[in-house]
Amino acid sequence: MIHTRICDLLGIVHPIVLGGMGTATTAPLVAAVSNAGGFGTLGTSAFNAATLDAEVASIRERTEKPFGINHLLFQIQEDMFAVTLRARPAVTAFAWARKDQDLREYFQRAHDIGAKVMYMAGEVPEALRAAEAGADVLVAQGTEAGGHVGWMASLPLVPMMVKAVAPLPVLSAGGIADGRGLAAALALGAEGVLLGTRFMATPEAPIHPNFKQAIVKSDGHDTVLTEIPDLTTQRVWPGAMSRAQRNKFIERWSGREWALRQNAPEVGKQAAAARAAGDIDNATLSFGQDAGLIDSVKSVKEVVQDIVMEAEE
Repeated sequence: MIHTRICDLLGIVHPIVLGGMGTATTAPLVAAVSNAGGFGTLGTSAFNAATLDAEVASIRERTEKPFGINHLLFQIQEDMFAVTLRARPAVTAFAWARKDQDLREYFQRAHDIGAKVMYMAGEVPEALRAAEAGADVLVAQGTEAGGHVGWMASLPLVPMMVKAVAPLPVLSAGGIADGRGLAAALALGAEGVLLGTRFMATPEAPIHPNFKQAIVKSDGHDTVLTEIPDLTTQRVWPGAMSRAQRNKFIERWSGREWALRQNAPEVGKQAAAARAAGDIDNATLSFGQDAGLIDSVKSVKEVVQDIVMEAEE
């Protein structure tokens, strides 16, 4: 059985971590990953303080295993962070800080309640900034990942970050959906992997079934780095592009971003309604290039078992 330092640090069986995706992680998915021997992480951007508190309680009803709670630092709210600190998760995860934010303050407050601190970065200087502020685990996120990403691919980024922040452990994220990806990450010096897209194509994921089928049908070549999802939601992420499927919605506004800015409130409402209805042509669908490696919707338990078995082989 593959066992790395991250297993000991997080108290898990397999070095597989669920990415804290904002609208794609809820209690059933988080608990399922932890129960399967991995590490579940709850994203917080879809909640307010009251609903986050309830969601954490729901996770604890479903599992006694360790899990984490993830915050986007550029939009962190004190009442939400207070809920996390009261919950005392095994890990408090962070990502996407503004350049002027003091990471040390947030990391220290997490350490004060006994949590480990995990920080995701898409470039080495940002990882060093987090390491110097007291992070316990770094995540090297390659541009192959879905949603908000930087510009460097995992193959060079992971070993560069491993070397830069040594001896801190690094997880590899982006482009990983099977055991070959886990084995490759370990060969590059990572202590495990953080997965998003692969766990979205599971029954436990809280996204529309049509979205899951879009991932399954994707050949991995149909995503694009674009600002259109962020223009639609009128939320600017610091230094990030968004990887989304190149569907009719993206094609409609590509090259017409100026018009989207003018009509963003109405377009945003329409896109949100389309997403809720499972209209995959008229909503933004964020997933990674590794969708080309995913050919079926299967349970979290099966996903974890298959990855571990293939990686060991």
